[in-house]
Amino acid sequence: MDVAHTAVWVSDLEASREFFVDTLGLDEHRSYTRNGIDNVVVGGERAAIQLRTEPDREVPPERRERMDHLALSVADVDGLCERLDAAGHDVFRPPETIEDLGVRIAFVRAPDDYAVEFVERLE
Repeated sequence: MDVAHTAVWVSDLEASREFFVDTLGLDEHRSYTRNGIDNVVVGGERAAIQLRTEPDREVPPERRERMDHLALSVADVDGLCERLDAAGHDVFRPPETIEDLGVRIAFVRAPDDYAVEFVERLE
């Protein structure tokens, strides 16, 4: 078993696509509309994020509150956070090393105010 994707509701699909694809550098795998819900699937080789919006209906906040954060594997947490900070994104938990887990992590706010964690494995 493996993780296929994580689906998140977004209020502005284009802003979220831009953040994950243009700013963070994930690949856009596909986009489609089904049952009135617009979807853009972004990700890497092993996992994906399904960004969803219902343009004709506001998604209730309680539907978004169930997710704590998304975690993305990255090669250089510090460099990425410097780039995001320079672009005006809220790196609300700057890079830190967690020795016992062998990782360096940081958190940034995505366009819909949920957290995105970056995880760099240390060797």
